[in-house]
Amino acid sequence: MPVKIQSDLPARKILESENIFVMTDERAVSQDIRPLKLAIVNLMPTKIATETQLIRLLSNTPLQVELSLVRMEHHVSHHTGGDHLEKFYIGSDELFSKRFDGMIITGAPVEQMPFEAVDYWQDLCRIMDYAKEKVFCTLYICWGAQAGLYHLYGIQKRLLNKKLFGVFMNRRTTAADPLLRGFDDLFPVPQSRHTTVDFGDITAVPDLSVLAQSEESGVSIIKSKDNRSVFITGHLEYDTNTLADEYWRDKGKNLPIDVPAHYFPDDNPEEQPISIWRSTAHLFYSNWLNYYVYQETPYTFA
Repeated sequence: MPVKIQSDLPARKILESENIFVMTDERAVSQDIRPLKLAIVNLMPTKIATETQLIRLLSNTPLQVELSLVRMEHHVSHHTGGDHLEKFYIGSDELFSKRFDGMIITGAPVEQMPFEAVDYWQDLCRIMDYAKEKVFCTLYICWGAQAGLYHLYGIQKRLLNKKLFGVFMNRRTTAADPLLRGFDDLFPVPQSRHTTVDFGDITAVPDLSVLAQSEESGVSIIKSKDNRSVFITGHLEYDTNTLADEYWRDKGKNLPIDVPAHYFPDDNPEEQPISIWRSTAHLFYSNWLNYYVYQETPYTFA
């Protein structure tokens, strides 16, 4: 999929070096099609890395996507320069003046805080309410998934005894859902979180369906029965080295951190990790865009 981005977005050079097709405004206007309009509400502190990871996965179908990056209007980012945010992002208030076919709400490293204590919680709730009514399908990732399940369905997150950290095999619990079309019966998902959502709490809500879960890491993929919301508790968008970078970062800060499970060869953090989830990630995002966004959105879109 050609993803339409600003020509000087830092992700462009990285993606083009990987032979991933992105296009600028000049190329996009020459194509006589209506692109899918997609918003990424990027709550991660490593915004440029997250932009690159998600655009990489969104560029794997023949559809054209017009991308808007969204920042929280009333939150000050301490990890990404204000110039980058001002140039490439729209504020959350501006979001409501636009229309989108699909939306992605990322994770954030605030999971050990009560939702209401997060300084942009009210802004995020407004976005989730807007998405429920105005966006054809919203994908919620990790803490974003927990936030969506809490705000939309009252499902509370639960604190784990220690950080769930590594790559875990998941079993699909349905054979028919288009989101998992082409998936193996077992598939890997990277996880990095201190909290979880309980299977029983989810199945108690008639409007939700569990599509996949893991014996080790719990529920991994959930969707609403109207297909307007998809929740994934892990990080299929992660690069090969993302978990390693997190591990060495925490080690350098003397924080309690275990070697990520099922990740380094022989569980040796001195070895180079190998991605085993890349094909699953591309398939997941391709299926989401095709079956849950593209197939649901009309050609004319006011």
